[in-house]
Amino acid sequence: MIIMSIDLGLSRTGLAICDKFEILASPLKVIKEKDRNLLAKKISDCITDSKAELVVIGLPKNMDGSQGDSAKNSYDFAGILKQYTYKKMEFWDERRTTISAASYLNETNTRGKKRKNIIDAVSAVIILQNYLEYRKNSPTK
Repeated sequence: MIIMSIDLGLSRTGLAICDKFEILASPLKVIKEKDRNLLAKKISDCITDSKAELVVIGLPKNMDGSQGDSAKNSYDFAGILKQYTYKKMEFWDERRTTISAASYLNETNTRGKKRKNIIDAVSAVIILQNYLEYRKNSPTK
């Protein structure tokens, strides 16, 4: 199944996609858009173009596992996105993904504007790869 992940941001949102065998997550793109309705429309177009069957939305939890304003923002955005696509959506804990993405970019010495332009897509890849590992090790998909 082709799965897309979303790392929702206030101004930049990263997207990642996996292959139909659910083995490898890859960065798809970063969308720079603050208007939530326009963002949902653009993501819906990407879902259609990529033939994604499932959408995984990063859920920013606090380190203690509680949910705050950022998590509410993800839930609210999913409601908007549902107006543009009928695809099934799931939420996935995205704690520490941005830290991991920054670490990967440090290892490749990616700095400045290029780093700012891709860190959200790298975070989306981490969200999706973690989700794929869960699916692979879960007794029921």
